[in-house]
Amino acid sequence: MAAKAKTRGLQAKGAGRPRVKISRGVNVGSIIKCTDNSGAKELRVVQVVGYKGRRRRVPAAAVGDLIVVSVRRGTPDMRKKIFHAVLVRQRKPYRRPEGIWVQFEDNAAVIITPEGEMRGSEVHGPVAREAAERWPRIASAASIII
Repeated sequence: MAAKAKTRGLQAKGAGRPRVKISRGVNVGSIIKCTDNSGAKELRVVQVVGYKGRRRRVPAAAVGDLIVVSVRRGTPDMRKKIFHAVLVRQRKPYRRPEGIWVQFEDNAAVIITPEGEMRGSEVHGPVAREAAERWPRIASAASIII
């Protein structure tokens, strides 16, 4: 019983199974679009959670990664606050194991709570399949999964 609950908790946090290597396309300091209805419009990437780097290398995130963001533009109660988010689209092309290359026209993220629940109730625009597989709550709210 306890093991099942622990597995469910890990899936909510996006740590279900090992993932394929995806080209990291969004650096720390990047301004990205918020694609949910939480009240934020523009986000700045502050940190990539779980990033193991090298000295003087700027941390970068890929589709499906958990990131820490600050809200740059949005409603007054959201602005200048720090949140966790999941990157759902990136402009840099990345290769899937089947051999196809995927690229989106913008960089976008969805704000989540520390428990892995979405802060908003819907997701605007497409969501990458890698992010949807890793974050089931985002997949259920997404209208289009590519």
